[in-house]
Amino acid sequence: MYKQNVLVAMMLILSVILPPSIQSLKLKAGTWGKSFLKKNQETQTNLQFYFHDTVSGKNPSVVKVAEPVDKSKPFVTQFGSIWMADDPLTETSDPKSKLVGRAQGIYASSCQQEPGLLMSLSYSFVDGPYNGSTFALVGKNSVMNPVREMPVVGGTGLFRMARGYAIAKTHMYNLTTGDAIVGYNVTLVH
Repeated sequence: MYKQNVLVAMMLILSVILPPSIQSLKLKAGTWGKSFLKKNQETQTNLQFYFHDTVSGKNPSVVKVAEPVDKSKPFVTQFGSIWMADDPLTETSDPKSKLVGRAQGIYASSCQQEPGLLMSLSYSFVDGPYNGSTFALVGKNSVMNPVREMPVVGGTGLFRMARGYAIAKTHMYNLTTGDAIVGYNVTLVH
C-alpha cells in the first residue's frame, strides 16, 4: 500500500513539473492524421490524404458551372472557367480506400499564361477523431507544378481557428479525361 501511494504521489509531482512539450494531446486517425500539443499550448495536426477529382463518367465529382463568353480563342489554361467540386478524400491513392472526408467548394481558372486555379474549398472530415471538423483552403494552385503549396485560412470543430499550409503533389492525371488524384500533406496549427 505504501509503495502504491508513493508511486501515485510521484506521478502527480511529475505531471506538474514536466515541461509542456512533454505533456501532449495525442489524437490519431489511422494512418492519415495525428495531432499533438505544441509548447505554446497550440495543437499541431499533420494530415496525409488523397483528393480524387473526377471530371469524367456518369457521376463526376466536379462539374464546370461557367466558362468565358468569348470561346473563339483556344485557351489552354481555360482562363475564366469555374468548377464546383465535391471530391472524395481517401486514406490512400486507391479510390476504393477508406473515405476520410470530402473537399467541397469552387475553383476557377485564374491564370492566362499557365494552368492555374484559384481554389476555395472546405475540407470536411468524416473519420476518426476529426469527424465533423473542417479546414478551409483558399489560394492559387499552379496545377502543372509537381509540388504546390497553398494556405489554410481557418477551420471548425477540432480545427477551429486553424492556420497552416497544404502541400499538394499530383499522383495521377489523365490528359484525356481530366481526372486527377492529388496527394495532400497538410500542417495545421489550431
